[in-house]
Amino acid sequence: MSKTLGVGIIGCGNISWAYLTLAKQFKHIEVKAVADMNMAVAEARAKEFGVKAQSVKDLLKNDDIQIIVNLTVPAVHYKVSKQILDAGKHVYSEKPLTLSYKDALALQKYAAKKKLRVCSAPDTFLGSSHQLARKAIDDGKIGKVVSGTCHFMGPGMEMWHPNPDFFFLPGGGPMLDMGPYYISNLVNLIGPVKRVSALANTGRKTRTISNGPRNGEVLKVKTPTTYHALLEFAQGACITVSLSWDVWAHKHQNMEIYGQTGAMFVPDPNFFGGDVMVAGADQKPTVLPAWDHPFGKNNWGHHNSQTDVIFANYRCAGLADMADAIMKKRLARCDISVVAHVVEVMTSVMEAGAKGKVIKLRSTCKRSAPLGPDEARGLMK
Repeated sequence: MSKTLGVGIIGCGNISWAYLTLAKQFKHIEVKAVADMNMAVAEARAKEFGVKAQSVKDLLKNDDIQIIVNLTVPAVHYKVSKQILDAGKHVYSEKPLTLSYKDALALQKYAAKKKLRVCSAPDTFLGSSHQLARKAIDDGKIGKVVSGTCHFMGPGMEMWHPNPDFFFLPGGGPMLDMGPYYISNLVNLIGPVKRVSALANTGRKTRTISNGPRNGEVLKVKTPTTYHALLEFAQGACITVSLSWDVWAHKHQNMEIYGQTGAMFVPDPNFFGGDVMVAGADQKPTVLPAWDHPFGKNNWGHHNSQTDVIFANYRCAGLADMADAIMKKRLARCDISVVAHVVEVMTSVMEAGAKGKVIKLRSTCKRSAPLGPDEARGLMK
């Protein structure tokens, strides 16, 4: 097999810019073509990055492409991913993989039948900070994990997104939008979830877009915008997870993990970098020394600035790891066996919030293999 796999992208919206920009720094992948329902949008993106613009139908038939990245809106993720499998291509999907565990499981079984791979974002848990936190936990620095908290809270997507409609419709909401980052990292750190309970509500019935050409347009909210969930993990830990677009300000840490002999403070799992802090019996949090992990180096500017570099962004790490896994015939770190479990956790939280039930999960998974500095460097050019 070639040392580089051809990549196609379906969906040329905002996020495609990051994929096309960052894919260039990784081995094993080369974006060959892009497609979109709006051909003019595909052509503009293709011209910007020097790749081919194709119709979706033609891209699916392109023999130069082995992996197709699904960047469509979440409501059609399942449909498009299945079309990609039907075309004999591997799938890498943006999050969430699907809007139901039933669809995630169907994709998993269909891919196995077709002898193809399905992987999905987020890949931020492969970042330097989260892999350092994983190593510290595995090395016993805080003892067995017993509890913890996760918080993502803000006023809402309408504050900055020019077309935030789908965030406030069924299939949207903070659980399916931001939950993948938090739940994926918890599974990375602790392992699979056993059961969940939750409360959910909707803070405001309408939202007003406050940016861009649609500034002032009012949207109706048709999905919960606040979730408070309790996750029990298979190894016994109980973690509180709060996700909300109804909070104007707060002082909660993004993620705190409490062990039998210490505590850990983990940076925002929406990003690859940041400081990891640990406290022991002295009860004084101190920053863990950073390790020489390539996915922690600042390489990205605020609002796509090319000069004001302020954080680490290695989106496509999961895609590159998938390509490497295909060639080496190993399990990818963002494999559907893990991602489908994450989908069931999120959708079970949503069901628990709607019905007031404690829900026992049907699925489980193994934690993805850790990604140390040397292995991460092996994915980069």
